This record gives sequence, structure tokens and C-alpha cells, in this order.
Amino acid sequence: MSKLFTPTKSAMDWRELLADPIKQWSPGYSAKTLAYCWEENPNDFPNCVKNVFNKSSKSTFQNMKLLFGFPEYKVHLPGGNRPSQNDIFVIAKGEEGLISIMVEGKVSESFDKTVEDWLGKAPSDGKRERLAFLTNELQLKSNNVSNIRYQLLHRTVSSVLEAKKLNIPNALMLVHSFSESYEGFDDYYAFAKLLGLHASKEDIIGPVYLNGINVYLGWVTGDRKFLLK
Repeated sequence: MSKLFTPTKSAMDWRELLADPIKQWSPGYSAKTLAYCWEENPNDFPNCVKNVFNKSSKSTFQNMKLLFGFPEYKVHLPGGNRPSQNDIFVIAKGEEGLISIMVEGKVSESFDKTVEDWLGKAPSDGKRERLAFLTNELQLKSNNVSNIRYQLLHRTVSSVLEAKKLNIPNALMLVHSFSESYEGFDDYYAFAKLLGLHASKEDIIGPVYLNGINVYLGWVTGDRKFLLK
């Protein structure tokens, strides 16, 4: 992936960044919905995100300013050739300094396979290496994550890695869901519990101090009007 980025002019610019610009760019699905939501006011957070930040009891997320946002941002991880392709990487600033944010958009999609299903019955050396790396970064034991959704692990680690790279003290993995039935929240809840956190909707939870970084998780529900775009 190139280290050079160009500003977007509209939501359509996000399409060409997708792994499959035809299949993934459909009304009612997360890629297109998220793009239109975040491009409505591209110099600031969407209102639904700002509202959750503003109501947070954590001073870290007060007076948040969006400094830079990078759609479809790839973070390379040990083991295998496929990076973690994050829907949006955001560098933001709040009351207590900079925050590395990885945004995961959802409508009715799951958080990928469970770790057990992702590994398979005869996992490759690459998969073993990647899982060991992810669990080490999150200070978890590999045998405790079998029923956790794989995507939640590597999205959270992506935010931590970019925080380390930029010497940022805080990292947030933010689920931006457009599901009225909170599809996937149970999986998110289970992941948070493993980190010692109690998840709730429309809230930022944490931090957990992991390898020098204050790690937070968040769940935001977006405006369903963007599903019609």
C-alpha cells in the first residue's frame, strides 16, 4: 500500500478503494452506507458519532476534533499476505491528546468467522503466527478466543499498531452500525468481556492498558437514511 493519500471529493471516491468495488458497493450494505454517512460532513465526525463522544463520561473523548481520515486503510500483520483492511482510520484529538481510531461499519454483516472457524482443523503456520501476534497485542490467551469473532481482534489491534507507530497514547476500535436490531452486538459484547469490559450500546468503554496504549471500544448506531443512498 502506498504511503501517499489524496483527499476524497465525494462518497464515490471510496468505491475504488474497496477490495471488490462492484460486489461491495450496494445500497443497504456497510461500505456504501458508511461512505455516504461520513462524507455528509467530511471535515467532522458524523452527528451520531459526535453524540456518543459528547455524552461519554471519559474526558479523553470530550471536544473531539477529526484531524485526518483514511478510508479503506490497510494495516499489515504478521502471518499471511492479507492485511487488515479497516473501513476508516481516523486520527483525532480530544481533551487528553491524540486518539487512533479504527472504524468498522456494519449493517447486517457479521464480524467474520469465529477464530475457531477461521483457523480450521489444520491451521497453517501463517495463521498460527497471526493469531499469536494478535493475542499477544491484546494480552489474551489463544485458547480463550476460539468463539470470538476474528475481525474484532484484528480491527482492535490495527488501532493499537497505528497508535504505537505515531506515538499516540489512545486507541479506539469503533463499531459504526446501521442495524436497528443491533446485529452483531452479542459478539462485540463477548469480545469486550474478554478484555474485562462491560459493553453497552451508544457508548465508549475502557480503557484497558495494553502494551503502553490506552485501548477503548465503542458502539455507535448510524442514521438509517444512509441505507437508501
